[in-house]
Amino acid sequence: MSEFACKDGTPVPASMEANVKLLARQLEIIRGVVKEPIYVNSGYRTHSHNANVGGASRSFHLVGKAADIWCKGISPKQLFAVIKRLMEDGVIISGGLKCYKSFVHYDTRGVISYF
Repeated sequence: MSEFACKDGTPVPASMEANVKLLARQLEIIRGVVKEPIYVNSGYRTHSHNANVGGASRSFHLVGKAADIWCKGISPKQLFAVIKRLMEDGVIISGGLKCYKSFVHYDTRGVISYF
């Protein structure tokens, strides 16, 4: 849970731990495919921290269903492609996916959404 705690120091609320555990299981599947550790830049966010970082008002980070991630030795573009394939093949939970310059956003919303 500590990897997913809000960067403002707030731990993941108990009511959202199941969401984070499900997300972590998906990240573990991704890690097994890329064969590299996955680092979490941002997991759960409080409403105030989310606003401070310019997050969407209905962000999946607010409920522990999203992570901004990166891997050493794999570009965000390559990581995005792996996650996209795993979602489309039904290997991991479908969700939101976006490639940024230094990380990839993945969430477990239940439907594929590239934004």
